[in-house]
Amino acid sequence: MAKQHPETKAIRIQTNQTSQKEHSTPLFLTSSFTYESAEDMAAAFADDSLEVNIYSRFSNPTVDEFITKIAALEGAEDGIATGTGMAAVFSTFMTFLSNGDHIISASAVFGSTHTILTKYLPKWGIESSYFDMSKPETIAALIKPTTKMLYIETPSNPGLDIIDIEYVSVLCKQHNILLVVDNCFATPAVQQPIKFGADLVLHSATKFIDGQGRVLGGVVVGRKELINPLYLFVRNTGPSLSPFNAWVLSKSLETLFIRMDKHASNAMQLAVALQNHPKISSVKYPFLESHPQYAIAKKQMSNGGGIVTFELKGGIESGRKFLNALQMLSMTNNLGDSRSIASHPASTTHSKLTEEERKSVGITPGLIRLSVGLEHPDDVLQDILQALDKS
Repeated sequence: MAKQHPETKAIRIQTNQTSQKEHSTPLFLTSSFTYESAEDMAAAFADDSLEVNIYSRFSNPTVDEFITKIAALEGAEDGIATGTGMAAVFSTFMTFLSNGDHIISASAVFGSTHTILTKYLPKWGIESSYFDMSKPETIAALIKPTTKMLYIETPSNPGLDIIDIEYVSVLCKQHNILLVVDNCFATPAVQQPIKFGADLVLHSATKFIDGQGRVLGGVVVGRKELINPLYLFVRNTGPSLSPFNAWVLSKSLETLFIRMDKHASNAMQLAVALQNHPKISSVKYPFLESHPQYAIAKKQMSNGGGIVTFELKGGIESGRKFLNALQMLSMTNNLGDSRSIASHPASTTHSKLTEEERKSVGITPGLIRLSVGLEHPDDVLQDILQALDKS
């Protein structure tokens, strides 16, 4: 078969047809699988190299289809799916970090990731250090003999900071450090970190990959030699993805590329329209030339993605007034939905951080995060403008 484009792979990679000759991929809702004989059953448990379905916590055809698609789109050899994005993050940390190890992370990471790094990893004697995404040259000074992993989000949540993946990958290879990239905001339709040297790429599939706010899911992809121990961790500890959620996510991938194009075009239009609004002090979007890392974004992303942030001049109180004045946009702590969503990180997703911690990751009192949906952009803008008038 001729080489296929990623958009085609997202649609045409499917579980083999059953005897029913179904066109849409089947859903395997089963907890376990049967064997032809006692000898086959014994062999399945004796030899891990056999590609035999035993139990859906271990593997499932529907889940395998989703993993195969994501791996193909990211340019990875293999992958493992988890019940949530945070399960993907935590499983990755637990698989590759041990007592006495050190991890370096960008300071601009999701709030729950920050909590794992600062509250839970120390229980197992794992030390962490943060660096400023805008100063990647400071990473080298943080590296210790015990440093085993560098963890980044790019674009970051919620500040939309961008880091040069190729630059940090070279540094990691020089010191034999595993580079893990959270590609949730971009998705493989916009950015493929493995092309720039990442070892592992992970997603909260709950976001743009699902695209309609229906199910939870996570996934990690990379080289087979790295995925195998990660698979064993997930298999034995249980944060596996359900077949039903995998089926929904796999079907969602069929429209990922066209959705991300529309998310990005809507987001760019809104970002441009809001730049000079009198109640906004700044607007941030990766493909705006005013973005501090605009050149890096253009280098490693095919578009700017679907997230826009802006800073209200009135601080926390203005942020709350803005949210309360919205008439169409949703107020929820999700993102990547077909519906446009507004959130105020300082009072919600990052509220448990101290003011100093929020400031260090670029979360200012008046920061508004817009997850730009698939509605007509004029309707989204109209709602934002009327809410700004009331804030």
